[in-house]
Amino acid sequence: MICRSITSTVLRDRAFFLSLIKKATTVYQLHQTHAQIILTGLGNDIVTITKLSSKLSDLNDIDRASLLCSTFPRPDLFLYNVLMRGFSQNNQPHNSVSLYLHLLQNTALKPDNFTFAFTVSASSSLSAKIGMLLHAQSIINGYGADLFVGSALVDMYFNFSKVGFAFKVFDEISEPDTVLWNTMISGLVKNCFFDECLRVFEVMGVGGNRFDSTTLTAVLPAAAELQELRVGMMVHCLAMKFGFHCHEYVLTGLISLYSKCGEILMARSLFEQISVPDLISCNAMISGFSFNHETESSVKLFRELLVSGKKVNSSTIVGLIPVCSPFGHLDLIQSIHSFCLKSGMVSNPSLSTALTTVYCRLCEIESARQLFDDSPEKTLASWNAMISGYAQNGLTEMAISLFRQMQVFEICPNPVTITSILSACAQLGALSLGKWVHDLINRENFESNVYVSTALIDMYAKCGSIMEARQLFDVMKEKNVVTWNAMISGYGLHGHGREALTLFTEMADSRISPNGVTFLSILYACSHAGLVREGEEIFYSMVHDYGFEPLAEHYACMVDLLSRSGKLEAAFDFINKMPVKPGSAVWGALLGACMIHKDTKLAQLASDKLFELDPENVGYYVLLSNIYSADRNFPQAASVRQVVKKRNLAKTPGCTLIEVNETPHIFTSSDQSHPQTAAIYSKLEKLTGKMREAGFQTETITVLHDVEEEEKELMAKVHSEKLAIAFGLIASKPGKEIRIIKNLRVCLDCHNFTKFVSSITQRVIVVRDANRFHHFKDGICSCGDYW
Repeated sequence: MICRSITSTVLRDRAFFLSLIKKATTVYQLHQTHAQIILTGLGNDIVTITKLSSKLSDLNDIDRASLLCSTFPRPDLFLYNVLMRGFSQNNQPHNSVSLYLHLLQNTALKPDNFTFAFTVSASSSLSAKIGMLLHAQSIINGYGADLFVGSALVDMYFNFSKVGFAFKVFDEISEPDTVLWNTMISGLVKNCFFDECLRVFEVMGVGGNRFDSTTLTAVLPAAAELQELRVGMMVHCLAMKFGFHCHEYVLTGLISLYSKCGEILMARSLFEQISVPDLISCNAMISGFSFNHETESSVKLFRELLVSGKKVNSSTIVGLIPVCSPFGHLDLIQSIHSFCLKSGMVSNPSLSTALTTVYCRLCEIESARQLFDDSPEKTLASWNAMISGYAQNGLTEMAISLFRQMQVFEICPNPVTITSILSACAQLGALSLGKWVHDLINRENFESNVYVSTALIDMYAKCGSIMEARQLFDVMKEKNVVTWNAMISGYGLHGHGREALTLFTEMADSRISPNGVTFLSILYACSHAGLVREGEEIFYSMVHDYGFEPLAEHYACMVDLLSRSGKLEAAFDFINKMPVKPGSAVWGALLGACMIHKDTKLAQLASDKLFELDPENVGYYVLLSNIYSADRNFPQAASVRQVVKKRNLAKTPGCTLIEVNETPHIFTSSDQSHPQTAAIYSKLEKLTGKMREAGFQTETITVLHDVEEEEKELMAKVHSEKLAIAFGLIASKPGKEIRIIKNLRVCLDCHNFTKFVSSITQRVIVVRDANRFHHFKDGICSCGDYW
């Protein structure tokens, strides 16, 4: 009877204190409650102490919760789990994992699904290695397919950009709930897997799985980034059908979607439906205005926010920065930068990344790098912005150097990083690094990302490996218009016009609509393969069948197509009939063909136009001087050179890059700086001797100066590509393919030289010049001497 009374009292007191703990809103109230718990004799009651510890953690007093648990005589697994969760939520992930280890090593308790879920969540802030070890232990303990653990694992893998692992965990869960689906969708968006995100959302809907407002909010950014207006409108309809359209987070997502799809009026209409817009919705609208080049509206709304007394945050400023249309707004950007410095917001990672991006787009690389270096917290996005900025500004070596530095810091790349660095590899022709990145893609399971695979195709094509590019293209399950363009362009670069035409037909059959870049790529391919009739038919189809209005680049391609094939008068007639005023690209194409076909009269006319349109471009003067030299009109050639000298115009120096054993070597004309200079020139001398015996004669027709033939030979034979080839022959094994990259168009003499070298050395030599690829084998070039 007495025992029953005591038990009844304890239960009554426990219920009272549990109610007090639940109602507490401050740490002070919890401290007072704890004192009363001790006085009442419930200090060792496991239920009460567990509840108190959980509430202390929720109110960010994790240290007090930890102290409370450490003094408890016999904590159970539930109490351990509460404390692990508390450490994780209060930014003490190390303590959470340490407590898990203590549980394993110093108690007889066995971890359950909650234990693993909380510690895996904590590992998301530590390292992928710890998370993977915890994943392994969860499998050993039988929780590998547990729903709660699975959600934590998926989230953890997404945090470390290990998308493939996240998918594998997800696939192991037999019946994923809404939370897990949401985790997948938001994780894919976070890692820029936008197409995959929409596919997962579609599978979720088709499977009859329940979704909530969080699902719709999570999927809308993917539709917005892909500018999939139709998908976004479908999500909008779902939101209206299920009553989520009034949720501010959904409305804000819809504002962003319509803004990024160019429907700014619809975005503004949705914004006006919000009776009292909060800062998040205002930020979305400011960003929408900026994205649609309505900078004045963006600045106006920002000022209204300041006047209303609302405190703006970093997201407000990110939206205000005119990243999409920065040109002409440098003063505004610098003002925003100053505002951030004064307010202390410049240290915010997303804000500094946005500023870095916009400075890169304005070619203000030094300002961008200064921001990047000064940023105390460098996120993956900030690394991506700087690497991409270098690549877009042609500073490929800097991009690659920064990427290597990123690897040293063990920062996991995402698809944005990969596409940027592949672009740099493509520009530089760094095939060995490109292959290393390809291996990285396979390790990280990024190959399913259409943008990554497309960038790989582009890299291999521009590094001379057109077969590898085609193999990748053929195995891709999903191809977008950019993928088709990359492959068609690749064929054009390599002079494979017929293959490009076949692929263009396949593209049309697969119901992928071509865009302006597609037509530019196929016209370029026809031009470099001499397919005049086919090129003319495609140009006609572009205008009349597809309704495209040609840009200056399309007209230039047509002029190049006609004039390169010798139809100079037809090209000139085409120029005169153009509905728009021809620019420098058009006249430049004609002038280049005049060099090939030695038409000095038309060359003079084209150059006059070019000197008027682009007087600072020294290349046109050099080309005209070469044309006069080829016609043996040396006084006129000298006159052109005098103009260049008087105007202080500098000719771009020729240089050639060759990669041997993954190390790049750069040569300039008459270069004497290489450590193996003596051996290179000795090899060149021996080659020249053997070539003369085989009938080779140095081509001197385009050497600029009126000098004796013997002196011209000396001037021609030290071009940078000759030095690079000679070095490649002595630095590589017999029979190995040699690849070089020239920054200018290869000259006729070097072209003939390379043909002879490929014959007498039995080597395949691949040359990428400023215009295209040349594959030399057995004395024959893939261009058919048509370049």
